Amino acid sequence: MSIDGNYGGAAVTGVTPEGAAWLASAGTYPRSTRVLWEDRPTAPVVLACGSAFDVVNAPALFGRLMLDGLWDEGPGSGPVAAHRGRMLLFAAPGTAQRLPSLLEWEEWGSGGASERGRAIPPLLCHGTGDAVTVPAPTPFAPPEPTPAGRLGSRWLVAPDTRAPWLPGPEIMLWAALRAARSAARRRLSEPFPAAPISIFPPADQDAKVYDVSRRR
Repeated sequence: MSIDGNYGGAAVTGVTPEGAAWLASAGTYPRSTRVLWEDRPTAPVVLACGSAFDVVNAPALFGRLMLDGLWDEGPGSGPVAAHRGRMLLFAAPGTAQRLPSLLEWEEWGSGGASERGRAIPPLLCHGTGDAVTVPAPTPFAPPEPTPAGRLGSRWLVAPDTRAPWLPGPEIMLWAALRAARSAARRRLSEPFPAAPISIFPPADQDAKVYDVSRRR
């Protein structure tokens, strides 16, 4: 996987030609998709889910915790994109159907009424019949800026092979549970009363490099 080591700056994670071919394979007409990318190299694209991949769509902060857990203590992740305040974690086909059932079975239903269910924000699982918008695959395309100057659409872990490894529903379940527990520990460790608000901007939490050599 190609890893972006400077999410908050100008560095761009490139999708390799092999990775672009894999992305295009999700469409009904892969060649037409490639031609579209050549004509509009900086535009985000819409890809169908369910055949080449499913997507777990999480709020940005919770998705970041899931991603960190997958790389820090788990087997690594498949391709991951950030798009308009959400984190898109690519997963094995069938994950979108199976993951919600696993969360319910473990009484961690996403956004549920129980205390455990509320610990996991609503996760949007995109599978057969769904489509997602992802960043432009072209390595030389500049990232899409937001009005605030933040990068609104970019690859965090870019596909670089025609057959990237994708986590299944059990691994995504583990990542979600770990992220929920990590978020709970952070809340407990927050100072009370609230610390004074600094006039200086916080350090960029996006700037993290994932060591692909550690992938299991």
